[in-house]
Amino acid sequence: MDRLANLLGVTALVSADRMRIATRDAALVHLQAWPGGSIEDLRRVLTISQPAAVRVVDRLGEDGLVERRPGPDARTRSLHLTPAGDAAASDVLERRGDALQTMLEPLGEEERAQLTPLLERLVSTLAHDRSGALTTCRLCDRGACKSGPGCPLDHIA
Repeated sequence: MDRLANLLGVTALVSADRMRIATRDAALVHLQAWPGGSIEDLRRVLTISQPAAVRVVDRLGEDGLVERRPGPDARTRSLHLTPAGDAAASDVLERRGDALQTMLEPLGEEERAQLTPLLERLVSTLAHDRSGALTTCRLCDRGACKSGPGCPLDHIA
């Protein structure tokens, strides 16, 4: 039983660490694309609880990546990346892009050209409203997406 409990503890810790990192990365990328949103906005996009969103923002603030500024009313604070946060978000997108490019390396130019419209069509069906589109695209490189004919989810916005 001690071994089982230990294995469970290790698994839970690593899972939590990985989720925290993924959530942090998505929070940075989202705030880079949509500065000035609230914790509630971020919570919805990341599909996490309100207390979890507060913890994410608190950690990002402690790391000097996000700052809270006055929001549209006395109860709300708007979230903005610091210069270090902006650099961290750009780094997330660069690492993500490198990993995805590595996955595409086996495909030739013609195969990539065939794959692009198929993926555009699939992506266009992944969300049905603006909130869903923001969640779907929470780690998207918006610059890369806009470099072609436009985001496949633009029809929702």
